[in-house]
Amino acid sequence: MTDPDPVAPAGVRAGPGRTAAGLARACHPGPTVAVTALVTALAVATGRDAAGCVLAGAAVLAGQLSIGWCNDAVDAERDAAAGRAGKPVAGGAVSARAVRIAALVALACCVPLSLASGWLAGALHLVGVLAAWGYDLGLKATLLSWAPYAVGFGVLPAFVTLGLPGEPWPAWWAVLAAALLSVGAHLANVLPDIAGDLRTGVRGWPQRMGAARVRLLVPVPLLAATCLLVFGPAGAPGVAGWVALAAASALAAAGLLLAARSSRVPFVTAVGVAAVDVILLVGGGTSLIA
Repeated sequence: MTDPDPVAPAGVRAGPGRTAAGLARACHPGPTVAVTALVTALAVATGRDAAGCVLAGAAVLAGQLSIGWCNDAVDAERDAAAGRAGKPVAGGAVSARAVRIAALVALACCVPLSLASGWLAGALHLVGVLAAWGYDLGLKATLLSWAPYAVGFGVLPAFVTLGLPGEPWPAWWAVLAAALLSVGAHLANVLPDIAGDLRTGVRGWPQRMGAARVRLLVPVPLLAATCLLVFGPAGAPGVAGWVALAAASALAAAGLLLAARSSRVPFVTAVGVAAVDVILLVGGGTSLIA
């Protein structure tokens, strides 16, 4: 007889419907949907055919599901100790065992779906997914907590373009912009939880810097990504590029000026800058190809 799940409330038995709902919440649905939509849109913009776009989106969806579920399974006891009842496992909506199994199944599905875009494209995407698993399994508590984000997102433009006929590489600035965008997202995502993370022993790069320094640093990689996406393509930036740069700068400034009112403000404005960067990345279309 196996031991009961260490973080599940006593007496809670999850039926199929409750388990499915818990898994849906535990996969980090916001980031999962956002990253899947981004890569699918990027595939369309760079000229992949319909099948290629569907396969790219399915591979990324499987990878993101596995990453989200792995994260919640690994953090289950820490979330319970920190009183994060809003997390599905800590709140008893689904067992840690069910989330672990789902993560492994999604990872297994990700392998053939990734390789369907070609060996090189698929291998790079799997490197990114495994980097994210490395974050979940321990790198998040080290000074290298930023690296899995940079690798995981930096390979996405290559995954998309290498799946095209002739396997073209993406432009260097697109890869670097994606990596910088992800580092900014890492900082913004961690910022509201720094105090709780430190209490539970998570000492990644942002946690070691402290909330005050992270608030100042969040806009830097995001605006650097914006500049690369505006000035990287050949030719002078158009009106849309200058408008995007102005919008990103205004959002970053607002995040810095209003940070004292709420720890969530820098996160919200960072999401806004990231949205601008995503629009620029997708809008670049075939210019992303080297």
